[in-house]
Amino acid sequence: MKRRLTIPVFLVLSGIPSSSQTPGASAPVFAITPADSSVKFSVKASVALTGDFNKWDSTLTCTSTDPATCVLDLKVQADSVNSGSGMKDGKLKSKDFFNVKENPFITFKSTKVAQSGPDTFDVVGIFTIRGVSKAETLTLKGTRGTEGGEVKGQMAFDRREYGMTSGIPFIKIADRVEVSVDLKAKRVSGPALVLK
Repeated sequence: MKRRLTIPVFLVLSGIPSSSQTPGASAPVFAITPADSSVKFSVKASVALTGDFNKWDSTLTCTSTDPATCVLDLKVQADSVNSGSGMKDGKLKSKDFFNVKENPFITFKSTKVAQSGPDTFDVVGIFTIRGVSKAETLTLKGTRGTEGGEVKGQMAFDRREYGMTSGIPFIKIADRVEVSVDLKAKRVSGPALVLK
């Protein structure tokens, strides 16, 4: 079943112009720096279960100034999970959860970007965790500004739909997993995106 993933975004793409401006011949190039960004998760549980991933990479690639030509790609190293507890990390890395030995990456790759409003976008993509892939839709919102930018967002999914049906010893955990992202982005070259 396709679910909608809503991400509130504070994104500065070096002055996004309106469609009344003529786009340049080249495409914009964006850089997202993991060192200044984060991917975190939380699950309601009898004992706090939160954490982040220390190793991941994300790219935003466009072939023109039309946002519809852009592709968002996020690739997380599952074994870089850090919950602050060695016991919890070991369980999350095991075959009951991420199964990192057979499925080392957690990914999202967009397949379609559609502008749904003056500064909002529906981004359809494939989310994959522990070898299970499902279509998800991200709803993005952008704000205009100057150099540099920040993308903050949240998503939620049912871990059981991805084959994570086990629990953690002595800890009662919910099925709903919430993920938050904080991405620092910068347009390093090329023209700005052109919004409708």
